[in-house]
Amino acid sequence: MGQQFSNATLRWGVIGAIIAALCCFTPVLAILLGVVGLSWAVGYLDYALFPALAFFIGLTIYALWKRQKNSQAGVACDCETSTQPQA
Repeated sequence: MGQQFSNATLRWGVIGAIIAALCCFTPVLAILLGVVGLSWAVGYLDYALFPALAFFIGLTIYALWKRQKNSQAGVACDCETSTQPQA
């Protein structure tokens, strides 16, 4: 369950960061809001998009940290398993 949670968290973090970055650094959202008649909201986008970008980047970093922690926990055993049957 931990690895599946980490993968889903990483996926959401990366997708959210990409979408927030596209909306912050390109005029995509400004054009879309202008098309639907909500161009008055363009001035307020920074108040929502920059915190969203920071949140999703933080979520991505957390998921990568969790994935690294889980992979190190599996290696920490340092046990040798024999594949040959003992007689």
